[in-house]
Amino acid sequence: MHCAAISMCLLLLAGNISCAHAEEGLNLSGEDRFGLLPRHANTRGPLAAALALQPSLAKPPQDSAQLALELRGRWQQWVADVWMASERPRGGPSRTEAHVNELNFSGELAGWQWSTGKKIVSWDVGYAYRPNDVVQQEARRSLLDNTPEGKPLLQLERFGAEDALSLVLVHPQRLGNDGLEGARFDREPALAARAYQRFGALDAYGFARWGRHTGASLGMALAWVAGDEWELHASLRALQRHDGWQAAPGSAGTPLAANPWQVQTQGRASQVLLGLNWTGAQRQGLLFEAWHDGSAPSAGQWRDWTARNSALIGQGRQPGLPASLQSAVAGNLAWQTSPMAGPGLQRDNLFLRLSWQPEPWQLTLDGLYQPADHGRIWTAGLQWQGDRWRLNASWRVQAGPARSVLAQLPTQRSGVLAATRAF
Repeated sequence: MHCAAISMCLLLLAGNISCAHAEEGLNLSGEDRFGLLPRHANTRGPLAAALALQPSLAKPPQDSAQLALELRGRWQQWVADVWMASERPRGGPSRTEAHVNELNFSGELAGWQWSTGKKIVSWDVGYAYRPNDVVQQEARRSLLDNTPEGKPLLQLERFGAEDALSLVLVHPQRLGNDGLEGARFDREPALAARAYQRFGALDAYGFARWGRHTGASLGMALAWVAGDEWELHASLRALQRHDGWQAAPGSAGTPLAANPWQVQTQGRASQVLLGLNWTGAQRQGLLFEAWHDGSAPSAGQWRDWTARNSALIGQGRQPGLPASLQSAVAGNLAWQTSPMAGPGLQRDNLFLRLSWQPEPWQLTLDGLYQPADHGRIWTAGLQWQGDRWRLNASWRVQAGPARSVLAQLPTQRSGVLAATRAF
């Protein structure tokens, strides 16, 4: 069924349920959105080189149109949030997907709040990067704000006037699974805890996590409101082990029969974030953050990656190359995009965001800079917010020297034009 038809059915159903159960405290809301998503494929990088050898290997990033619906409901101790969307790339068939963002049941017992089911639990104090977001681990700096998809969990929370404590068992359904492939990164079963204490204008947090195969990690975070205009924050985390992309030994420049890049459990790492936030009297804003992510690929790994790209591209340009070998080289170049799908690309990052919010508008401009290879991402955004309607426009460009990782991502430029209606 097309997403528009699904949206209409759910809207009618929501209205009927709301009328029938208003006296029982059922609260339904949601939003629908139509968006245009322009994307420009990169002419540099391993995927572009692979498609130059074999255009039928994969489809490059394409413009698309999307129709999405999010429906939220709350009834007694139940909370639900369902999202579905239909996206049609230019010149291709529509793709429809749906998932449950939240579906949980909560209550209180002996002074503790408890929840079970699928729930959004976002932690830490950073904006562009959050080392101690150890439950949700949501993607940051998206072009358009979307409700993140929650995690299956069991949660206990206790709140005081100046303190709080949270305990979370995330992905308990995976505890009996011996395999690792379905339990990497944010899918790993884990036990996490957060403690909060307020000291006047200073908020202090402590974090602990034990993952089924990555072991223990400890973290802390501070957020200090230094006055009406300034806020400073910092976050630190030390990991016993972590998941990350690793190339197979001996894969320097030879076409292989299988992808040499695989996610593996690796050793110790540290993650650090420092940031400051300034807000002016006219609702101007400046945010600066710098962070180190020891779980991202090292500079040596990216040098080996670049050398393999060059070797494969050189083989693909040899005159009289047999079709079978040309296909093998193209497939290996496409596999070189694998580590680009990781949660972090470079270990050291600098981020600056400028904003201005004259009602009902919001204008933003931000830049991400990676000193290791001078890669950059520039993003500009414009939003108008009415009583029920919200209009968004944003544009993002990946740039930098030809050998920088960001300049070789499959998508060089992307944007969003979206109209959202709340109901």
